[in-house]
Amino acid sequence: MSQTIYEKYGGFKTISRIVMTFYEMALESDEIGFHFEDIDLPRLIDHQTKFVSSLVGGPAAFSDDRIEAVHRNLNISHAHFDEMAALFSEALEMHGMAVHDIEVALSAIESKRSIIVARDAA
Repeated sequence: MSQTIYEKYGGFKTISRIVMTFYEMALESDEIGFHFEDIDLPRLIDHQTKFVSSLVGGPAAFSDDRIEAVHRNLNISHAHFDEMAALFSEALEMHGMAVHDIEVALSAIESKRSIIVARDAA
């Protein structure tokens, strides 16, 4: 039986480090940094770690309805999503994830684009 990406890279602790690296970069981003102003970042990092863990074979699970509800009023555009994906890819690479595993993780994230990006956002 093959390992999930979650198991292969050390589980929650590693995913949490990756998510923290992502948010360090995201906060500096001119494209998406404003989304994280006045946010409880430790709480967001915890939720995002669980979300990312669920996408790469970890134990947490998030329904699409819940993901959509959380992002509904954030007016996230396709450009914002693209920036997030690029930064997340960079964070995965910085933490030593193999190219194929990065592609799998990004594909899982991409599968959520339609419920994260605002329907009326450019």
